[in-house]
Amino acid sequence: MNYSEMMVAFVTLVRKEIRRFMRIWVQTLVPPAITMTLYFVIFGAIIGSRIGDMGGFTYMEFVVPGLIMMSVINNSYSNVVSSFFGAKFNNSIEELLVSPTPSFVILSGYVFGGVARGLCVGAIVTLMSTFFTDLNIQHVGITVLTVILTSIMFSLAGFINAVFANSFDDINIIPTFVLTPLIYLGGVFYSVSLLPDFWAGVSKINPMLYMVNTFRFGIIGVSDIDYRLALGMIVFFIILIGGVAYYLLETGRRIRT
Repeated sequence: MNYSEMMVAFVTLVRKEIRRFMRIWVQTLVPPAITMTLYFVIFGAIIGSRIGDMGGFTYMEFVVPGLIMMSVINNSYSNVVSSFFGAKFNNSIEELLVSPTPSFVILSGYVFGGVARGLCVGAIVTLMSTFFTDLNIQHVGITVLTVILTSIMFSLAGFINAVFANSFDDINIIPTFVLTPLIYLGGVFYSVSLLPDFWAGVSKINPMLYMVNTFRFGIIGVSDIDYRLALGMIVFFIILIGGVAYYLLETGRRIRT
C-alpha cells in the first residue's frame, strides 16, 4: 500500500471506532461522567472538607486531576479491549488481517479510537469538575501531552488484553484485578509524601503514580515525582507495550484461528 492508501485505511478505522462509541454514547460517555460526579461529591465535597488542605491546596483541587486521569485511563483501555475482542470474537478481524493493510496501521487505528474516547470522557469529566472547583491550569502543554500519552499507553494495553482474552469475561479480569488497584494506589487520593519511606518507595514501582502526578503537575503545579522523569517513564512504557502489541498483531498470535 502507498501512503495515501494507508491514510485512508487509518482514517476509516478511527472513524469506525469513534462512531462505535458515539452511537451508544449513553453507555460509553454518560456513566463515567456520573461516576466521577459522585467521586467529586463524596471525596471532594464531603470527605475533603474534613481532610483539609493537601500540599497547600484544598482536597478537591488536589484530587480532581487524579480523577480526570482515572476516567481517561479506564475509558481508553475499555474501548480498545471491547472493540478488538468483539472483532476477534465474530471473526470480522480476519477480513482486516488478510487485507494489504499494514499491521501498524491497524494497530494505530484501534489505538487512536481508544484515545478519542478517552479524551472525550476526560473533557466531559473536566467540565463537570468546574462545578466543584476552579481549574487554573498551570502548564497547558504538559497537561495535554500527559493525557494523550497516557491514553495511548492504555489503549495499547487494552489491545494486548483483547488479544489474549478467550471470552468476554476475560476482558474484565485485568481492569478489575490489576488496573483498578494500581489506579487507587497511584496517588489519586493522597500524596506519596504522606507515606512512610518504605511504602513511598514501593509506590514508585506503580506506573500510575507517574501519570497521575505529571497530570497533577500540569494542572496545579505540584507533583511528588519530577515531571521529566515521569514523562520519560510513560514514553518508555508506550514503546514497550506498543512493541508487544505490534508483535502479536504482526505474527497473528492468538488472533488468527
